[in-house]
Amino acid sequence: MSNSEPQIKAYYVVLEETVTDGRKKVDPPTRKAAAAVVFKNPYAGVYQENLSLLYKWSESLGEILTKKALAALNIKPEQVESYGKAAIAGLKGEREHCAALMHPALGKPIRDNVGGGKALLPSAKKMGGPGTAVDLPLGHKNAAFVRSHFDAMEVRIPDAPADDELVLMVGLTDSGRPHPRIGGLQVSEIKGDDGLR
Repeated sequence: MSNSEPQIKAYYVVLEETVTDGRKKVDPPTRKAAAAVVFKNPYAGVYQENLSLLYKWSESLGEILTKKALAALNIKPEQVESYGKAAIAGLKGEREHCAALMHPALGKPIRDNVGGGKALLPSAKKMGGPGTAVDLPLGHKNAAFVRSHFDAMEVRIPDAPADDELVLMVGLTDSGRPHPRIGGLQVSEIKGDDGLR
């Protein structure tokens, strides 16, 4: 088992651009991007108490994924409105391996590459085999109470994860949902002090 760098199989980038929602055009289109990486799980099939290696890997992978998603949106970091993260463990892994990738250290490289971010990063973790879909949750990067940005993006990798693999993904948007109309805190009203409002 290597303690240096993750054994990466592939990167994937998905761009979703909505131009019509319901019967109404979306102008400008709303866009979501997700970047994912598939790599070997060093703890597949074994119980490991100390998961700090996955924390370490998530820092470098998080920076790469955030930059890839940002490049897909083709916007400046400060123009990112929402963010989120998700992970899938193959069947010889554990949900805790997903947690180790996402929670202790992944937030910093994401925030560093999207012009800040006061709000908690919404997250999802799942176990499954190749082609398992996950709804990558999204929320406004500076204010969790902005209802127009409560959203998700379904992401799946056709041939991953294998039983001994992990998939880590980062999602970004340049906007909220198309035609939001359920009230709540508006983007123009964000104070940006506490990550909530």
